[in-house]
Amino acid sequence: MTLTLPRSALFFIAASAVITVANGQSNPDRQAPRAGSPGMSACPPVTQLKAAYIHGTWRVRFAPAPAGLPADAMLRLERHAEFSESVAGVVTRELGSTAVQPAQGGHAATARLAGDLEDGHLTLDESSNGVSITGAWNGKMVEGSCGRKISGTWKDMSSSAPADAPDVPFTLERVSGW
Repeated sequence: MTLTLPRSALFFIAASAVITVANGQSNPDRQAPRAGSPGMSACPPVTQLKAAYIHGTWRVRFAPAPAGLPADAMLRLERHAEFSESVAGVVTRELGSTAVQPAQGGHAATARLAGDLEDGHLTLDESSNGVSITGAWNGKMVEGSCGRKISGTWKDMSSSAPADAPDVPFTLERVSGW
């Protein structure tokens, strides 16, 4: 026996499937509770958040921009391949007209990151060449942001950095992930 469905039934089945798939996509509001949201508990203290909680994509904003580098960048963090309680990833910067060159002022358009999140404090080492440290990130998760914001300072550690290179304030805001 062959089952045939009217066109309207097929349309509603297809529409339901699309809605179900779209609803299952990454929804930032469901990924981390917001303090004061109806039906949601308050954010956990930042000291309780583990490294896995910061896996994902982050928008970086420097104020002011580091010397010779843009004020905005993207950062992607994931589980470190060797140390499961640590993070690894990349920072990507738009270097503009110098993008064809391998590095600008000791910094590449894409640099590797590795570090830790302990007691709400994030430390990352940045390497533009995979060998030497070219930047140091020190941040703290913002209390009440439910793990969606980190602020701190970045320091140029590249060979072209002046000996008295300033600490540059940054803010990380979650784009996607947990």
